[in-house]
Amino acid sequence: MSKLIAVAYPDVPTAQTVLTKLADMQKRELIKLDDAVVVERRDDGKVKLHQTNSLVGLSATGGALWGGLIGLLFFAPLLGMAVGAAAGAAGGAMSDVGVDDSFMKDLGKQLNPGSAALVLLVRSLTEDKVIDELGGKYKGKLLQTNLSSEEEARLREHIAAMEARI
Repeated sequence: MSKLIAVAYPDVPTAQTVLTKLADMQKRELIKLDDAVVVERRDDGKVKLHQTNSLVGLSATGGALWGGLIGLLFFAPLLGMAVGAAAGAAGGAMSDVGVDDSFMKDLGKQLNPGSAALVLLVRSLTEDKVIDELGGKYKGKLLQTNLSSEEEARLREHIAAMEARI
């Protein structure tokens, strides 16, 4: 089961820097993310979601492949690929996986203008290594989780300990 973790940061570049570090950690298999979104609260009060995983390109590629195969049956593979890619891209654009957008927008409304939050759907992680690599230098503040009380308390303790070392 995936775990939801939302961490607030002073600004969008900081949240994106942390997300880049997490992507590197995912390549090294220290963490497995199902979804990661940067939620930005703009100075005008509007909330913008910066999604990280796009299904549009993947769906378009799959649609082109299937469209080409079906097009071969009707002696028009190029037309089939074009129609399949368009249908796949449309389907991918309409798909929504991961953390609920309305939840993230509500969370964004709680942020201070100009700040951001990183919302993660974590499948698994090597907690001590991830916390150690992120350190307290990014000034993250744990906003919300669906962790058990004990897990959340332990995570808060790790964050506080890292901030104290700086």
